[in-house]
Amino acid sequence: MSASLLIQSSQNPKVQLVRALMNQGKARLKHQAFVAEGVRLLEDGLDSRLSLKFVLHKQTPSKRASLLLKELSETSLELIAVEDQLFDSLSDTEHSQGVLGVFEMGTFALPAQIDFLVITDQLRDPGNLGTILRSAEAAGAQAVLLPPGNTDAFSPKVVRSGMGAHFRLPIQHLPWEVIENFIAGLTVFHADMQGEQLCWQADFKQPLALLIGGEAEGISPEGAGLATSSVRIPMTGKTESLNAAVSASLLMFEVARQRAWSKI
Repeated sequence: MSASLLIQSSQNPKVQLVRALMNQGKARLKHQAFVAEGVRLLEDGLDSRLSLKFVLHKQTPSKRASLLLKELSETSLELIAVEDQLFDSLSDTEHSQGVLGVFEMGTFALPAQIDFLVITDQLRDPGNLGTILRSAEAAGAQAVLLPPGNTDAFSPKVVRSGMGAHFRLPIQHLPWEVIENFIAGLTVFHADMQGEQLCWQADFKQPLALLIGGEAEGISPEGAGLATSSVRIPMTGKTESLNAAVSASLLMFEVARQRAWSKI
């Protein structure tokens, strides 16, 4: 594995592009691209239909990254070595494996037959959003829709927490009016600790959307206007509420459980 170029300057256009994509939502929107760092995410991206524009790597990447780069060197992908300290200044991880890729954002088509969607509302914590995306993909949700007020789903921390969900799941930032039209006719269950019914009692076998509000502010007035029912997660301890990502994951897998059980 070798590269024809060693970048040593922070003024290099590709370094500047990566830095912008890592730090600026406007840059991701402008270039319709995002950064995935680490071997696992690169492997997930390579297995998807999203286009990989180029790869930056340290002069001394990790052993696992070196093996991946050796495989990629036999393809037409552009692999560019970056001086170690300069790469570390770009990295968003504490213990970097020394490799990152810039992927075209692309969009996976939303389902024609709607059965199970997740809508996040005023979710501002990147780790929570990434975990919700990861759980949504694992639980069989068809898409995750993000109205205004959410953190950027393609920021590095969300991509890292999503553990590959970005390469397998339709994830779209959309205006409320588009979401409202798209989910017309669905039952929209709002997760609320004071919900009308227990999640075990709710009928999650019907076509539905789960509306997950942020921990700080809950759901917005627009979200409240779309909710047709509310559900709560029963708790026997003294904890008042659960983390938004934990609550969302429990509800999504209750949807999956009910639907699997109904087929037995």
